[in-house]
Amino acid sequence: MRRFLPDTFTILLVCTVILASLFPASGTFAGYFGIATDLAIALLFFLHGARLSRDVVISGLLHWRLHLVILLTTFGIFPLLGLGLGLIPDTILPPPLYLGILFLCVLPSTVQSSIAFTSMAGGNVPAAICSASASNIFGMFLTPLLVGLLFSIGGHGGFSFDALQQILLQLLAPFIVGQILQPWIGDWIRAKKKVLMPVDRGSILMVVYLAFSTAVVEGLWHTFSIADIAVVIVADMVLLGIVLVLTMFGSRRLGFNKADEITITFCGSKKSLASGVPMANVIFSGQSIGAIVLPLMLFHQIQLMVCAVIAQKHAAAAARRATEQQMKDAASPA
Repeated sequence: MRRFLPDTFTILLVCTVILASLFPASGTFAGYFGIATDLAIALLFFLHGARLSRDVVISGLLHWRLHLVILLTTFGIFPLLGLGLGLIPDTILPPPLYLGILFLCVLPSTVQSSIAFTSMAGGNVPAAICSASASNIFGMFLTPLLVGLLFSIGGHGGFSFDALQQILLQLLAPFIVGQILQPWIGDWIRAKKKVLMPVDRGSILMVVYLAFSTAVVEGLWHTFSIADIAVVIVADMVLLGIVLVLTMFGSRRLGFNKADEITITFCGSKKSLASGVPMANVIFSGQSIGAIVLPLMLFHQIQLMVCAVIAQKHAAAAARRATEQQMKDAASPA
């Protein structure tokens, strides 16, 4: 039953939204808090760059077919499915929430949870590390480009070079600095993972608080009903379900082994809250992003619950196969 309960970070996200709803940031405090948030996000991406080992990247690049499938799923199939959801009438799925769904469809994959679930299920962990990391690096370029393309198709605005420039300045530049310093500080940062975790989660919570504060001041909870939120949850579940089926069975048809199938399933079906919220803050700067990040926050919890079940099933199946093999070896004549 515990696998269906929200994780600690999700509970913190809910508490942050409640805090922003009751005590939204405004005025001078909101301005200073925004500056602090930008600095925290820059530190977050610096740490991402400093953690990523170059040896892992080089070894992982050798498995290019697997990475290509994951990238095409993340930045190809997902956006197409997002466009398909645009056929839902505005009376059922309000446009601001649909834009949030469309935004989550162009985001990169998660890093930590993709690797964790791949490891739990017995997948190709080195390939998962490389693929998830590459997804986030490419996402700094592809996400703003796809936002411009897909939003212009739907008549919601076009590509903004300013947004791309801000992504490169606020997110990519700290990441590159972290990568440059990685040979000297990488081991220390990886060893201090638990100590530095508050930076990861704290920066995301800061962006969420600021985003929902602005949205609450502008009347977010008076604009959308419980039924609207329920529609978003169903749409998120449909998206995840379709991609899980495509990655699971598609990888088999393409001839990948079981370990690679598991990696493709978990890395290809995820969307990163850690990258998505900061990107939304930059791409939609000056706008109310509460409705934009709400579908992503809901998708985050749904993907964790569903993938936890799938990972446990893979782990149980692997344990059964190992037991059966041991019994066969014991029964065979010496």
